[in-house]
Amino acid sequence: MLTGMASPLLIRAARRDAKLTQAELADRLGTTQPVIARLERLDSNPTLATLERALEAAGYLLELRAVPKRQSDVDESQILERLRWTPAQRLAVFTASNRNVNALVRAAQRSSDARR
Repeated sequence: MLTGMASPLLIRAARRDAKLTQAELADRLGTTQPVIARLERLDSNPTLATLERALEAAGYLLELRAVPKRQSDVDESQILERLRWTPAQRLAVFTASNRNVNALVRAAQRSSDARR
């Protein structure tokens, strides 16, 4: 099973798995080897029909599924915002957070000592 690949890589992987050369796959598709080479280039964007035909010629069936998009419990906008920070900004925020955590730990220790 080949999954999670871009179309050109999927075609190449299927062809190689079937132990076919580009020329042999081209022959099965009724085309030429340079066409297969172009389909396998990373910047190619074959139509769904072409992808399906190429995979079938290599002995694979293309299965396409639509699944509901999962709603994330994570606010991805905050992640994206933080990814735009410079290393200096990240270090400053980390340092401030570390100071706050240390202050909370000291306060908890004082509270625990007072109860004894």
